[in-house]
Amino acid sequence: MDSQLLERTAAELVAAGKGILAADESNGTMSSRLEAVGVKASAETRRGYRTNIFATAGYEIAVGGVILFDETIRQSMDDGTSVPDYLTSRGVHPGIKVDTGAKELAHHSGEKITEGLDGLRERCAEYFAMGARFAKWRAVIRIGEGIPSPANISTNAHALARYAAICQEQGLVPIIEPEVLMDGDHTAERCYEVTAEILDATFAACKTQGVHVPGALLKPNMVMSGKACPEQASRAEVAQLTVDCLTQHVPHDLPGIVFLSGGQSDEDATAHLNLMNSMDVDHPWQLSYSYGRALLAHALQTWASGSGEDSQNAFAHRASMNSLARSGSWSAELEG
Repeated sequence: MDSQLLERTAAELVAAGKGILAADESNGTMSSRLEAVGVKASAETRRGYRTNIFATAGYEIAVGGVILFDETIRQSMDDGTSVPDYLTSRGVHPGIKVDTGAKELAHHSGEKITEGLDGLRERCAEYFAMGARFAKWRAVIRIGEGIPSPANISTNAHALARYAAICQEQGLVPIIEPEVLMDGDHTAERCYEVTAEILDATFAACKTQGVHVPGALLKPNMVMSGKACPEQASRAEVAQLTVDCLTQHVPHDLPGIVFLSGGQSDEDATAHLNLMNSMDVDHPWQLSYSYGRALLAHALQTWASGSGEDSQNAFAHRASMNSLARSGSWSAELEG
């Protein structure tokens, strides 16, 4: 394990003003999103949409890395340059989704375990040779009646730790993503409890597996009320609860936390990040973002209408708004 390479890459991914673009939807998910805006899905339309985004002028000021799907990392820009080589030439680290999806957890109805450990070492070695320098693995934790179960917490924590150790062995910075879903009617306080539980279990497993924490990143949910909860936590409450939970349950030698947007509106995702970075406290880690739809929803709609330039402008705007939120400098007036 090259700990210096891992630490340097992790620091560059969350450098001042920067975050991560999550463009790693599976072929099925990306196809569904294209078809929802009236575009016939194919390998070429998926490539055309994504490479148009990657070619946006100036976004490297706000984006330190892009998470790719297996199909995309093997594709090329319009001029024939491979996608990872093109991103690297822009000063943006290529990343790769390496899990194979969340499947039903045996004997635990309604709960899932993320799979993909078989063959992971070989896949990571191939992706590193192709130019990838970081990876992502998403675990899914659902809150409901009697869940999450101890089995769901422990199996996902173990898988995340095994994944992280294998990635680091092969030179890839692991993004560790234990996502507590917003689905349900739970309170923000219940979300806090479950988030704390999965974080404790995950980092305990990482310690057991020998994961080098300064060479990893965490991609957690924010602490929020469930979508169906009659009492929704305010933006200020979300920011405070999230920071309190992370401060108590995340190692302070982790270089960065890159939040997922998890179904939030574009502006909510930016506002919450901005509030956290506006606090009169020195956080032990960089508080950043790893957003997909919260960066690209409008850009996709605009691209579908036939304007690549307008789509790039829409992405550039959202990226710049979140870049400002990295330093607490965003305001709603800047949304225009």
